[in-house]
Amino acid sequence: MTNAKLLNTYLANLALWNVKLHNLHWNVKGPFFAAIHNYTEKLYDAAFEAYDEVAEVLKMRGEMPLSTMRDYLEVATLKETEARVYGCLEVNAMVEADMQLMLDMAKDIRNQAAEADDFQVQALFEGFITTFTKELWFLRSMKTETACCNA
Repeated sequence: MTNAKLLNTYLANLALWNVKLHNLHWNVKGPFFAAIHNYTEKLYDAAFEAYDEVAEVLKMRGEMPLSTMRDYLEVATLKETEARVYGCLEVNAMVEADMQLMLDMAKDIRNQAAEADDFQVQALFEGFITTFTKELWFLRSMKTETACCNA
């Protein structure tokens, strides 16, 4: 069975990321405001769904998911961000860095689950890995200028 402490750390990261994505969603400004505003909304909706799925996996195993902000802040490996105005490229970079951290952690959890023949967690985290990989491609593509944009 996959380590409950590791799942709770991932859960804490999802909770913190949900709040952080809302902050960025509300406080982004710049020429790509609408695109970044809508994109961060999509991400925090997905993060909340994943948050619920991970907590439910813990409950199905007889474990207590962390459920207070204090607990989340103690164990999360993501970092909070202050409430202020953020530029579009700054938001893109912050989201990319957080997403890469979440992807790396999802891979670790998936690998541990595979070693333990924990197919439920392995399948759930395979989905997270697939989603993060695609979203990272989107983020990296958003900050790449091509010849068509320089004409």
